[in-house]
Amino acid sequence: MIIEQIYTGCLSQGAYYIESEGEVAIIDPLREVKSYIEKAEINKAKIKYIFETHFHADFVSGHLTLSEKTGAPIVYGPTATPAFKAIIAEDNQEFKLGNVVIKVLHTPGHTLESTTYLLKDEKGNNHAIFSGDTLFLGDVGRPDLAQKSDEMTVEDLAGLSYDSLRSKIMPLANEVIVYPGHGAGSACGKNMMKETVDTLGNQKKMNYALRENMTREEFIKELTEGLLPPPKYFPLNVKMNKEGYEHIDAIIKNGTKALSPEAFEVIANETEALILDVRHQADFIKGFIPRSIFIGLKGGFAPWVGTLVANVQQPILLIVDEGQEEEAVTRLSRVGFDNTKGYLKGGIKNWIASGREIDSMESISAKRFKDLMKAKEIPIFDVRNTGEYITGHIKNSNSTPLGALNIHLNEFPEKETFYVHCAGGYRSVIAASILKSRGIHNLVDVAGGMAAIKKEEIPITSSTCSSI
Repeated sequence: MIIEQIYTGCLSQGAYYIESEGEVAIIDPLREVKSYIEKAEINKAKIKYIFETHFHADFVSGHLTLSEKTGAPIVYGPTATPAFKAIIAEDNQEFKLGNVVIKVLHTPGHTLESTTYLLKDEKGNNHAIFSGDTLFLGDVGRPDLAQKSDEMTVEDLAGLSYDSLRSKIMPLANEVIVYPGHGAGSACGKNMMKETVDTLGNQKKMNYALRENMTREEFIKELTEGLLPPPKYFPLNVKMNKEGYEHIDAIIKNGTKALSPEAFEVIANETEALILDVRHQADFIKGFIPRSIFIGLKGGFAPWVGTLVANVQQPILLIVDEGQEEEAVTRLSRVGFDNTKGYLKGGIKNWIASGREIDSMESISAKRFKDLMKAKEIPIFDVRNTGEYITGHIKNSNSTPLGALNIHLNEFPEKETFYVHCAGGYRSVIAASILKSRGIHNLVDVAGGMAAIKKEEIPITSSTCSSI
């Protein structure tokens, strides 16, 4: 038996390859499926089943393409209603894979169709669970993504999650291995561990949601407290996963068209395309196309695009380093952004050579920032998330989280120079590019963010929360 976790860090997502006696099952595949097919071919094995734990919200699955290319059926748990042909399994139904068995455990809560797959080894022993978003390491799936106000409340779904965990998951032996759908950094939970594999026994000790003496009411309260609004692209990804999507090969072909500055400019004007600059932030700062938005590939690229752009149908034009065109288009497609129109051939250098206008951004070191703070009080805007800000921030700085930047636009000074920072210098440049695209230019980026600020021993304070 072979079990391989295929973890994609930028999405904090785990897909799984399971093989026994030449038969393969894939669980929650990513949209680009070539690697799964090649792995099976190398092992002289055949992909027999494609299991989906639920209709994913944070990424577009590769289930349809993989099924089309291999002939393997797609399997969902009970109550799933896809718009395409699939096996809708019954609770406790078993699927034979070589000498092992994959058993369906219907575990609603995160969504109504959420399902955990229990792997039984060659001797019939419970070996591992592939828990999707039902159980994470350190957390469980948020219950608000599948809410239907006229049918079920968030609290109702949280209650279902409690029932699922205690009736289907917790009775399993402590040595059973837990393979979750996501790890730390995913917006599908709020308290995930950085590890991506664990035993159920350790989760019973470490995971707040699996406390033995926890009441249903306590679980619902703890699970529903502190939930941030889900990214706006989530429902659009659910729709694609449920109803279907265009083949990724066509998306890549359309998105990797090399465009001259003239053609690039024409398409930008005709389609109102978003100009997305995915180079490193240090390169972006030096020079970029006016009103373009920076979201670098070397960071949480796809989730930030989804959070900040939201509309997956938005036309996009790319500024990208040579050789990274396909990677950029592929990573956009993973979260449903299929309308990339092409990229600027020759990059920003070609744009400059054509005599077209460029913009730039002022960025200063943390040492220079410290000197300015000593000289006088300056407006400081911290674009990290609220939790990071509470843990420690510069005194009198403003908390303006990047994900909610739009609601803070009227808080920035109209004329006075202000300073923007994040944790390491990535998010602050995203924020600054968005502000500049809105006509706010009186800003300065603090390079290196809080990491550099702490090295300069700039005083950091923390927020205190009163208890009732």
